[in-house]
Amino acid sequence: MFALPHDKNDKSVKNTVHDSQKPLVYPTASRPIEVIDMHTGGEPLRIVTSGYPKIPGEDILAKRRYAKTNLDHLRQFLMFEPRGHYDMYGAILVEPSLPEADMAVLFIHNEGYSTMCGHAILALGRYAVDYGLVKAIAPTTQVNIECPCGMVRAEVDVEDGKTGKVRFASVPSFMFAADIELTLSDGCTFKTDIGYGGAFYAILDAGQFGLEITPENVGKLTQLAEDICEVVNASIPLAHPDHDDLAFLYGAILTDGKDAYEQAPTRNICVFAKNQVDRSPTGSGVSARLAIQHAKGLIKPGQTRQFDSVIGSRFEGSVASTTTCGPHQAIIASVKGQAHYSGTARFWQEDGDDIGRGFIVR
Repeated sequence: MFALPHDKNDKSVKNTVHDSQKPLVYPTASRPIEVIDMHTGGEPLRIVTSGYPKIPGEDILAKRRYAKTNLDHLRQFLMFEPRGHYDMYGAILVEPSLPEADMAVLFIHNEGYSTMCGHAILALGRYAVDYGLVKAIAPTTQVNIECPCGMVRAEVDVEDGKTGKVRFASVPSFMFAADIELTLSDGCTFKTDIGYGGAFYAILDAGQFGLEITPENVGKLTQLAEDICEVVNASIPLAHPDHDDLAFLYGAILTDGKDAYEQAPTRNICVFAKNQVDRSPTGSGVSARLAIQHAKGLIKPGQTRQFDSVIGSRFEGSVASTTTCGPHQAIIASVKGQAHYSGTARFWQEDGDDIGRGFIVR
């Protein structure tokens, strides 16, 4: 598939133009967008540090809606080729609306704007301390990050002036539905749970389909996840007690079926947005998995599990405490991982470079 998202004749890009119908404005060499690139367990994060237009809105969800309606061409500019790729991920820092927040963030990817991203939180925690957004305090510095799903509190390890691993406490995470039996278009019947960890996921054992969570199976697992999401979306109405903007299925998490508390790690692959494959174990997904494990009596508060991604990178997860979220019994998940810096860049578009506005080939 080849798509040049901003073709003037492409009716699918109506939602990317400004309300005033003014021409889309791209960064120039004299006024570029500057970024710092990081990765957490192999999953990229492009942090926009300057050059992005101001995003208005009385709260973070209003800012998210504004960005979707008015600035989506810049999401595509940064996430798509030639500057990004199909599985790129990004973070746009915006003005916080919550008084406790040290920073606020909108998450972007190949399809749009997610409500929560654990791997991004782990990276942003380090970034906030390293770049002086929050004063470093040894041995642990707290960074309060306002996300579309709510406040997420990160704790950054600091030793000898250097930052290390980061742990975050999630928003209330819960099991929305358990052991739902559904049927794919090919007649294959399966069972899935629906969990929320800042975003909603269908979470199920890939062993039902005779598949293991390995890099060699990524193509099959990705297609399977797409089929599962299609069936779940058609069958299960989602709802969140806090806001309708949170009530959508973000993706599918296929696991190795090892949900019972064991010393051995459990592996999963998360396929989200438009068939985007997470290289990390997925922080919001780990939160949702922990919520389901706790609801089923498979893990207790204080117990720790290791969650591996399809490429073998690892997060540590535990149930920090229990709470409620509307009518749901919920947990506060604790997720820990390591983010690393990759580099910096300055991006702009030359006059006449239509392809440089962003495209995808897949």
